[in-house]
Amino acid sequence: MRPFRRISKNPRSNIIRIGNREIITQGLNSGFWTDLYHRSMTVSWPVFFASAALVFIALNGTFALVFLLGHEPIANVPTGSFMDLFYFSIETLATVGYGDMHPQTHFGHVVATAEIFIGMSLLAVMTGLIFARFSRPNARLLFARNPVVSNHEGVPTLMIRFANERHNVIGNATARLWLLRNEVSAEGGTFRRFSELPLVRSEHPALALSWTLYHVLDETSPLHGMTADDLGAAKVSLVVVVSGYDVVAAQTVHARQSYDHPDIRFGHRYADILDTSDDGRLRIDYGRFHDTFEG
Repeated sequence: MRPFRRISKNPRSNIIRIGNREIITQGLNSGFWTDLYHRSMTVSWPVFFASAALVFIALNGTFALVFLLGHEPIANVPTGSFMDLFYFSIETLATVGYGDMHPQTHFGHVVATAEIFIGMSLLAVMTGLIFARFSRPNARLLFARNPVVSNHEGVPTLMIRFANERHNVIGNATARLWLLRNEVSAEGGTFRRFSELPLVRSEHPALALSWTLYHVLDETSPLHGMTADDLGAAKVSLVVVVSGYDVVAAQTVHARQSYDHPDIRFGHRYADILDTSDDGRLRIDYGRFHDTFEG
């Protein structure tokens, strides 16, 4: 336990998006610098490079102002020329010296030494962050927009379809389906319950194309006998988690998809995407991947 922890008097509100739901969190004192690595890994690429460019410009501008404090610390720079000192700072920070401008006083050498050290450190940090963002294992799975409930093998079944967009092999793929719903305790309090829904087949030896998950709505299912109105009253959500071994990246990859109760279509089936071409080869039409029809 940290005995001295600064608590903000006005903690900021954060919006967390889970699937299609937005949740507002309050009361957490989440400072910007306390989790900088996580922020650097989760922002979009444009924001990442824009932030890096702003830090680069701000740091070079700061060192240019520090050089201005000395008396002609840099050779071949007119007195008071901020832009020349700014360009010299860029060359120093990047450890690229062209030779025209160089430190000529002890003050200039000390500031340039500090800037070179910071520049090498930042270069290592940026290289690590960019490599970490590029090398993150990521499974490109295309999930159908809507789960469907219809008869399969003569019994009501919840079905969710997804496909491997890369068409590479994901070995030993496993899928888990979770149900989230609101329930009322004996004391009258409302809480969120998590339940795993058993699947007819939860493993795939080599996921390269598409896979449809089936959960039978029998007497053992938490969704047994529930209608669309019942799902809305309980604020039901579904979460699909898929993991497997990507044989190309030689890493374990994960993918997750969330659905809210309005997304579930009762009495619908997925459109058939399998066909045979004129020369007898199997053809998959991903243009109909999200299509459903009543039946």
